Amino acid sequence: MIDKLDLEHLADEISLISIEAGNAIMEIYANDIDHELKSDNSPLTKADLESHRIITSKLSNLIPSIPILSEEAEVPYKLRSSWERYWLIDPLDGTKEFLKKNGEFTVNIALIENHLPKLGLIYVPSSKTSYVGYKGGGSYTFTGNKSATKINVTHKKDGDITIVSSRSHPSKELDRYLSNFEKMRKISVGSSLKFCLIAEGKADLYPRFGPTSEWDTAAGQAILVNAGGSVIHMNGSPLRYNEKQSLLNQNFLAISSNQSKDIKKYLDSFT
Repeated sequence: MIDKLDLEHLADEISLISIEAGNAIMEIYANDIDHELKSDNSPLTKADLESHRIITSKLSNLIPSIPILSEEAEVPYKLRSSWERYWLIDPLDGTKEFLKKNGEFTVNIALIENHLPKLGLIYVPSSKTSYVGYKGGGSYTFTGNKSATKINVTHKKDGDITIVSSRSHPSKELDRYLSNFEKMRKISVGSSLKFCLIAEGKADLYPRFGPTSEWDTAAGQAILVNAGGSVIHMNGSPLRYNEKQSLLNQNFLAISSNQSKDIKKYLDSFT
Protein backbone atom coordinates (compact mmCIF):
# COMPACT_ATOMS: atom_id res chain seq x y z
CA MET A 1 0.00 0.00 0.00
CA ILE A 2 1.48 3.34 -1.03
CA ASP A 3 0.65 6.59 0.68
CA LYS A 4 -1.98 8.86 -0.86
CA LEU A 5 -0.66 12.11 -2.33
CA ASP A 6 -2.29 15.52 -2.71
CA LEU A 7 -2.33 15.54 -6.51
CA GLU A 8 -3.72 19.07 -6.80
CA HIS A 9 -0.84 20.44 -4.73
CA LEU A 10 1.67 18.37 -6.69
CA ALA A 11 0.24 19.69 -9.95
CA ASP A 12 0.88 23.24 -8.76
CA GLU A 13 4.41 22.39 -7.68
CA ILE A 14 5.46 20.65 -10.88
CA SER A 15 3.94 23.49 -12.89
CA LEU A 16 6.38 25.88 -11.25
CA ILE A 17 9.23 23.45 -11.85
CA SER A 18 8.35 23.09 -15.54
CA ILE A 19 8.22 26.87 -15.99
CA GLU A 20 11.70 27.22 -14.48
CA ALA A 21 12.99 24.51 -16.81
CA GLY A 22 11.18 26.13 -19.74
CA ASN A 23 12.81 29.48 -19.05
CA ALA A 24 16.24 27.84 -19.13
CA ILE A 25 15.33 26.14 -22.41
CA MET A 26 14.25 29.42 -24.00
CA GLU A 27 17.51 31.14 -23.03
CA ILE A 28 19.37 28.53 -25.05
CA TYR A 29 16.76 28.60 -27.83
CA ALA A 30 17.42 32.30 -28.38
CA ASN A 31 21.00 31.62 -29.50
CA ASP A 32 22.78 29.32 -31.92
CA ILE A 33 22.17 25.73 -30.82
CA ASP A 34 24.82 23.05 -30.90
CA HIS A 35 23.90 19.40 -30.57
CA GLU A 36 25.40 15.94 -30.51
CA LEU A 37 23.90 12.55 -31.37
CA LYS A 38 23.09 9.91 -28.78
CA SER A 39 23.56 6.20 -29.40
CA ASP A 40 20.11 5.95 -31.06
CA ASN A 41 20.96 8.91 -33.35
CA SER A 42 18.51 11.23 -31.57
CA PRO A 43 19.82 14.74 -30.93
CA LEU A 44 20.97 15.98 -27.54
CA THR A 45 21.43 19.68 -26.71
CA LYS A 46 22.51 21.76 -23.76
CA ALA A 47 18.82 22.58 -23.26
CA ASP A 48 17.96 18.89 -22.70
CA LEU A 49 20.65 18.62 -20.04
CA GLU A 50 19.89 21.90 -18.29
CA SER A 51 16.17 21.14 -18.14
CA HIS A 52 16.97 17.68 -16.79
CA ARG A 53 19.20 19.18 -14.09
CA ILE A 54 16.56 21.65 -12.93
CA ILE A 55 13.66 19.20 -12.92
CA THR A 56 15.45 16.33 -11.18
CA SER A 57 16.91 18.65 -8.53
CA LYS A 58 13.52 20.24 -7.77
CA LEU A 59 11.61 16.94 -7.76
CA SER A 60 14.18 15.39 -5.43
CA ASN A 61 13.67 18.26 -3.00
CA LEU A 62 9.89 18.15 -3.37
CA ILE A 63 9.45 14.52 -2.23
CA PRO A 64 12.84 12.85 -1.71
CA SER A 65 11.31 9.38 -1.39
CA ILE A 66 9.97 9.29 -4.96
CA PRO A 67 12.57 8.07 -7.48
CA ILE A 68 13.01 9.69 -10.90
CA LEU A 69 13.37 8.21 -14.36
CA SER A 70 14.44 10.68 -17.05
CA GLU A 71 15.30 10.37 -20.72
CA GLU A 72 18.68 11.82 -19.81
CA ALA A 73 19.34 9.45 -16.90
CA GLU A 74 17.98 5.98 -17.47
CA VAL A 75 17.82 3.50 -14.60
CA PRO A 76 18.48 -0.27 -14.97
CA TYR A 77 15.32 -2.37 -14.91
CA LYS A 78 16.69 -4.47 -12.07
CA LEU A 79 16.53 -1.35 -9.89
CA ARG A 80 13.36 0.30 -11.17
CA SER A 81 11.30 -2.91 -11.41
CA SER A 82 10.48 -2.61 -7.70
CA TRP A 83 9.15 0.96 -8.01
CA GLU A 84 5.45 1.34 -7.21
CA ARG A 85 5.57 5.10 -7.72
CA TYR A 86 8.06 7.29 -9.56
CA TRP A 87 8.48 10.45 -11.60
CA LEU A 88 8.88 9.95 -15.35
CA ILE A 89 10.19 12.97 -17.24
CA ASP A 90 11.23 14.10 -20.67
CA PRO A 91 13.15 17.33 -20.01
CA LEU A 92 12.82 18.44 -23.65
CA ASP A 93 10.36 16.51 -25.79
CA GLY A 94 10.71 17.37 -29.46
CA THR A 95 14.42 18.15 -29.63
CA LYS A 96 14.23 17.95 -33.44
CA GLU A 97 11.56 20.67 -33.39
CA PHE A 98 13.70 22.66 -30.95
CA LEU A 99 16.58 22.53 -33.44
CA LYS A 100 14.23 23.58 -36.26
CA LYS A 101 13.11 26.49 -34.06
CA ASN A 102 9.42 25.98 -34.80
CA GLY A 103 8.28 26.22 -31.15
CA GLU A 104 6.77 22.72 -31.06
CA PHE A 105 8.68 21.31 -28.11
CA THR A 106 7.59 20.62 -24.55
CA VAL A 107 8.61 19.72 -21.01
CA ASN A 108 6.90 16.50 -19.86
CA ILE A 109 6.54 15.47 -16.21
CA ALA A 110 4.42 12.50 -15.11
CA LEU A 111 3.82 10.70 -11.84
CA ILE A 112 3.45 6.97 -12.40
CA GLU A 113 1.67 4.84 -9.82
CA ASN A 114 1.15 1.09 -10.16
CA HIS A 115 2.27 1.27 -13.81
CA LEU A 116 -0.22 3.95 -14.90
CA PRO A 117 0.12 7.76 -15.14
CA LYS A 118 -1.72 9.34 -12.21
CA LEU A 119 -0.61 12.93 -12.83
CA GLY A 120 0.80 14.55 -15.93
CA LEU A 121 2.00 17.99 -16.95
CA ILE A 122 3.08 19.28 -20.36
CA TYR A 123 4.59 22.75 -20.58
CA VAL A 124 5.13 24.56 -23.87
CA PRO A 125 8.00 27.03 -23.29
CA SER A 126 7.52 28.94 -26.56
CA SER A 127 3.96 29.97 -25.65
CA LYS A 128 4.22 29.66 -21.84
CA THR A 129 1.21 27.33 -21.93
CA SER A 130 0.67 24.51 -19.46
CA TYR A 131 -1.54 21.43 -19.66
CA VAL A 132 -2.13 19.35 -16.56
CA GLY A 133 -4.32 16.38 -15.71
CA TYR A 134 -4.62 14.16 -12.66
CA LYS A 135 -6.82 11.38 -11.38
CA GLY A 136 -9.93 12.69 -9.70
CA GLY A 137 -9.29 16.29 -10.75
CA GLY A 138 -9.78 16.46 -14.51
CA SER A 139 -7.53 18.27 -16.97
CA TYR A 140 -6.75 21.97 -17.36
CA THR A 141 -4.77 24.43 -19.41
CA PHE A 142 -3.46 27.90 -18.59
CA THR A 143 -1.03 30.37 -20.05
CA GLY A 144 1.28 32.51 -17.94
CA ASN A 145 -0.51 33.86 -14.88
CA LYS A 146 -4.00 33.46 -16.35
CA SER A 147 -6.61 31.33 -14.58
CA ALA A 148 -6.79 27.67 -15.49
CA THR A 149 -9.51 26.50 -17.89
CA LYS A 150 -10.90 22.98 -17.67
CA ILE A 151 -10.52 21.02 -20.91
CA ASN A 152 -12.43 18.04 -22.27
CA VAL A 153 -12.36 15.94 -25.38
CA THR A 154 -15.01 16.46 -28.05
CA HIS A 155 -17.11 13.38 -28.75
CA LYS A 156 -17.72 13.30 -32.49
CA LYS A 157 -20.61 11.03 -33.50
CA ASP A 158 -20.02 11.12 -37.24
CA GLY A 159 -18.64 13.26 -40.06
CA ASP A 160 -15.09 14.43 -40.55
CA ILE A 161 -12.48 13.60 -37.96
CA THR A 162 -9.28 15.48 -37.25
CA ILE A 163 -6.18 13.31 -37.00
CA VAL A 164 -2.88 14.52 -35.55
CA SER A 165 0.39 12.92 -36.54
CA SER A 166 4.08 13.43 -35.97
CA ARG A 167 5.83 16.13 -37.94
CA SER A 168 9.20 14.38 -37.77
CA HIS A 169 8.22 10.68 -37.86
CA PRO A 170 6.00 9.80 -40.87
CA SER A 171 5.46 6.13 -41.70
CA LYS A 172 3.95 3.96 -44.43
CA GLU A 173 2.01 2.04 -41.79
CA LEU A 174 0.35 5.29 -40.71
CA ASP A 175 -0.54 6.09 -44.32
CA ARG A 176 -2.18 2.65 -44.70
CA TYR A 177 -4.18 3.15 -41.51
CA LEU A 178 -5.37 6.60 -42.55
CA SER A 179 -6.55 5.24 -45.91
CA ASN A 180 -9.46 3.62 -44.00
CA PHE A 181 -11.01 7.02 -43.27
CA GLU A 182 -13.16 8.57 -46.00
CA LYS A 183 -13.44 11.96 -44.37
CA MET A 184 -10.60 13.34 -42.32
CA ARG A 185 -8.43 16.36 -41.74
CA LYS A 186 -4.79 15.79 -40.89
CA ILE A 187 -2.62 18.02 -38.71
CA SER A 188 1.12 17.46 -38.29
CA VAL A 189 2.61 18.70 -35.04
CA GLY A 190 5.71 17.93 -32.99
CA SER A 191 6.25 16.51 -29.49
CA SER A 192 3.53 15.67 -26.97
CA LEU A 193 1.38 18.55 -28.21
CA LYS A 194 -0.62 15.93 -30.11
CA PHE A 195 -2.13 14.64 -26.85
CA CYS A 196 -2.98 18.21 -25.81
CA LEU A 197 -4.85 18.94 -29.03
CA ILE A 198 -7.09 15.91 -28.46
CA ALA A 199 -7.55 16.68 -24.75
CA GLU A 200 -8.79 20.20 -25.45
CA GLY A 201 -11.20 19.08 -28.19
CA LYS A 202 -9.25 20.28 -31.23
CA ALA A 203 -8.51 16.81 -32.64
CA ASP A 204 -9.98 13.33 -32.48
CA LEU A 205 -7.26 10.76 -33.03
CA TYR A 206 -3.49 10.32 -32.82
CA PRO A 207 -2.39 6.98 -34.27
CA ARG A 208 1.25 6.22 -33.60
CA PHE A 209 3.12 3.61 -35.62
CA GLY A 210 6.81 3.51 -34.85
CA PRO A 211 8.94 3.82 -31.76
CA THR A 212 8.20 6.14 -28.86
CA SER A 213 9.61 5.95 -25.37
CA GLU A 214 7.61 5.86 -22.17
CA TRP A 215 8.66 9.41 -21.22
CA ASP A 216 7.20 10.61 -24.55
CA THR A 217 3.67 9.48 -23.70
CA ALA A 218 3.10 9.34 -19.93
CA ALA A 219 2.27 13.00 -19.25
CA GLY A 220 0.10 13.23 -22.36
CA GLN A 221 -1.73 10.06 -21.40
CA ALA A 222 -2.57 11.45 -17.95
CA ILE A 223 -3.88 14.68 -19.47
CA LEU A 224 -5.92 12.98 -22.20
CA VAL A 225 -7.41 10.27 -19.97
CA ASN A 226 -8.52 12.82 -17.36
CA ALA A 227 -10.06 14.92 -20.13
CA GLY A 228 -12.22 11.95 -21.16
CA GLY A 229 -10.03 10.24 -23.73
CA SER A 230 -8.02 7.04 -24.04
CA VAL A 231 -4.48 5.95 -24.91
CA ILE A 232 -4.47 2.29 -25.90
CA HIS A 233 -2.40 -0.42 -27.53
CA MET A 234 -3.76 -2.04 -30.67
CA ASN A 235 -5.22 -4.82 -28.49
CA GLY A 236 -7.38 -2.27 -26.66
CA SER A 237 -5.45 -2.22 -23.37
CA PRO A 238 -4.12 1.07 -21.93
CA LEU A 239 -0.44 1.94 -22.16
CA ARG A 240 1.31 0.79 -19.00
CA TYR A 241 4.72 1.77 -17.70
CA ASN A 242 7.84 0.18 -16.25
CA GLU A 243 6.75 -3.41 -16.82
CA LYS A 244 9.72 -4.50 -18.94
CA GLN A 245 13.38 -3.84 -19.49
CA SER A 246 12.79 -1.87 -22.69
CA LEU A 247 11.33 1.61 -22.31
CA LEU A 248 9.94 1.62 -25.85
CA ASN A 249 6.17 1.65 -26.38
CA GLN A 250 4.35 -0.53 -28.86
CA ASN A 251 2.11 1.10 -31.49
CA PHE A 252 -0.84 2.93 -29.93
CA LEU A 253 -3.91 5.07 -30.53
CA ALA A 254 -4.75 8.24 -28.58
CA ILE A 255 -8.51 8.73 -28.88
CA SER A 256 -10.96 11.50 -27.99
CA SER A 257 -13.26 9.06 -26.18
CA ASN A 258 -13.26 6.43 -23.46
CA GLN A 259 -16.40 4.72 -24.75
CA SER A 260 -15.95 1.13 -25.91
CA LYS A 261 -17.94 1.64 -29.13
CA ASP A 262 -15.71 4.54 -30.18
CA ILE A 263 -12.55 2.67 -29.27
CA LYS A 264 -13.76 -0.37 -31.24
CA LYS A 265 -14.38 1.84 -34.31
CA TYR A 266 -10.78 3.03 -34.39
CA LEU A 267 -9.38 -0.44 -33.62
CA ASP A 268 -11.47 -1.97 -36.41
CA SER A 269 -9.93 0.55 -38.80
CA PHE A 270 -6.54 -0.83 -37.80
CA THR A 271 -7.43 -4.48 -38.38
